[in-house]
Amino acid sequence: MDRVFARFLEKFGEPIDRQEVPASTIDQYKGKLPNQLLSYWAEQSWCGYGEGIFWLVNPQEYEGVVASWLEGTYLERRDKYHIIARGAFGSLYLWGEKTGYSLKIESVVSRYVVNDLEIKSHGMDKALQGFLLSRNVDSNDFGNLFKPAKQKLGMLRHDEMYGFVPALMLGGQDTLDHLEKVKAVEHLTLLSQITELQPYSFSDI
Repeated sequence: MDRVFARFLEKFGEPIDRQEVPASTIDQYKGKLPNQLLSYWAEQSWCGYGEGIFWLVNPQEYEGVVASWLEGTYLERRDKYHIIARGAFGSLYLWGEKTGYSLKIESVVSRYVVNDLEIKSHGMDKALQGFLLSRNVDSNDFGNLFKPAKQKLGMLRHDEMYGFVPALMLGGQDTLDHLEKVKAVEHLTLLSQITELQPYSFSDI
C-alpha cells in the first residue's frame, strides 16, 4: 500500500464489504482510467469506507446510470465519463478519460459541479491520488443523517444507498423518517428521470 492510500485510510478507516476485482475488468479499463486506480483495485478491491459513507465502485455497474444522467446534456459530448466512487446518499464522482475527476453529481437534488481542466495522460495518476487525498467523510453526509440512518436502517452493502422516499424532487422530506435503504443503481436511475440535471448556482452553496 502506498502512502497516499494509507493517508486515505487514516481518514476513512478500514474497508467494508470488499468485492474482488476481476483481472478482465482491470484490462478493460486500461487506458481509460488511471493506472494508479487500477492498481488500487487490484490491491484493495472495490469497498466501502467510513462505515459505508463512501464507496470505490465498479464503473461497469454504473454505465447505465451515467448514460441516464448525462443524456441530452452538453456533458454527454464533453468527455467519456465513468463513475469511480459514490457517497451513501448518492453523490456521484465521475472520471473523464480526458479530464480526470471533473464532474460531481449530487443526485438527491439533481445538481452537478464541473471542472474545466484537461489532464495529460501522464498526469492522471497524480490527479487520482489528489482526488483521494481531498475526500473527507463529512462531505458525503447529507444533513448529518448518516449515523442516525445507519443506526436505524443498518449498514449499507456495496449495492445499496440511503434514499429519500418519496424523492426530494417529488416533494419528499429530508428527514430520517423518510429515508430507506435502497438499491443504488435502480434508485440513481430513478432520480435521473425525475427532473433535468442542473448546474449548482451560488444560491445553492
